[in-house]
Amino acid sequence: MQVNLFLKQSTFGLLMALSLIACSEQKTETKSAPTEDSAKTEHKVFPHKMPSEKPDMPLSAAAERMFSYPAPRVQDNELFSQFKYTRLKGFDYRNGDGTVSRRDPSRPILVDGKYYIYYTKRDTKVPPIGWNRAKEATDEIPSTDWDLCDIWYATSTDGITWKEEGVAIKRPEKPKAGWRSVATPDILVWKGKYYLYYQAFNEPSGLRGDWCPVSVSYADSPDGPWIHGGDSVIPFGKKGEWDQDATHDPQPIVYKGKIYLYYKAAYNKWPDIRDKYAVGHGLAIAEDPLGPFEKHPLNPVMTSGHETTYFPFKEGMATLAIKDGNERYTMQYAEDGVNFKIASVVSLAPTAAAPYAPDAFTDSGNGRGITWGLCHFTNAGTPKKGYSIMARFDCDLSLDVDIPSYKKTGVWHKPEVYFAQAPDHNGNPEGR
Repeated sequence: MQVNLFLKQSTFGLLMALSLIACSEQKTETKSAPTEDSAKTEHKVFPHKMPSEKPDMPLSAAAERMFSYPAPRVQDNELFSQFKYTRLKGFDYRNGDGTVSRRDPSRPILVDGKYYIYYTKRDTKVPPIGWNRAKEATDEIPSTDWDLCDIWYATSTDGITWKEEGVAIKRPEKPKAGWRSVATPDILVWKGKYYLYYQAFNEPSGLRGDWCPVSVSYADSPDGPWIHGGDSVIPFGKKGEWDQDATHDPQPIVYKGKIYLYYKAAYNKWPDIRDKYAVGHGLAIAEDPLGPFEKHPLNPVMTSGHETTYFPFKEGMATLAIKDGNERYTMQYAEDGVNFKIASVVSLAPTAAAPYAPDAFTDSGNGRGITWGLCHFTNAGTPKKGYSIMARFDCDLSLDVDIPSYKKTGVWHKPEVYFAQAPDHNGNPEGR
């Protein structure tokens, strides 16, 4: 009897203990469950104070992109700037009759206290008749603004008032490369010598498009005399390749101990397609200014932009893309000078920009950026008296200056600027 009573009490005690343990576990689960649920449902909101680094939280695609730029706030971005423009002094355009044109300036270089520039100059009896009438062009009648041109140069002490010094590269006698026109120069300083790269035309522009290779000349002084150093230094691509017809706008920079020569080619274009063209930039590399130049296997290294505008920036290369492509009007940057990514979006950017980059040829590995340069406007005249003028632009794309006015994002223009772009409501889709 006593044994049965003991067993009953023991069994009851065991059951009570198990019950207490179960209740304790249940209470523990009950207490922890809200914590897990709240962790699942807790929503982090983007902070009011701009983070300097990407926050550890889910972000929209646009918010993710903010932190892929040099700075999430555009005003803090060293590769963002507004552009301001100044008319140049010292150049005569013959009252705008269309017979004198200056365009495609080279980057300025500073030698013995003077800036030097080289540019395309056309001085013809009549204005251009247009690429679509290229078959009518003669030795005195240019087809385009860059037909029948020579390369001239000028000097300045302030970058605004210039003294036109004369011809640097004159068209050679036919049939030598460039006998029809030499144009679009840029300068390289290498081991105490000066090298000019430029386009050399053997036919009027417009017959097959702008079919021309790149030539090079060199001198011991920025004033010349210039000695012809070679033709077709950037070879055309093979038939069917993107640069089969053109290697334009050569721009050399000393980088990683070598000469990086950026160039442009329009493709998907001439002669059978004239309204669906695309523009790409290639890169050719050499250890000697006269070549041989080897094209980079990833060409084209840029698929937006028109003229080439590159300059050393930090350990890599920056470029301004204007006019053409899905990424037009952007500043881009590549740590390796090849694989460019968008750094900022800009507006009213200079056309054919040629920035003054003091470290373009020093290979410092620590590019400081730019604050000014030259550019051109190709619509200075009327359609029947077309010509181009050169101008100066200023900006803050430099690591060494801080000009807040160039970092403003709100730049307002008079209504007339916009109304000048009005369509022709009489049915002309091209506008006025």
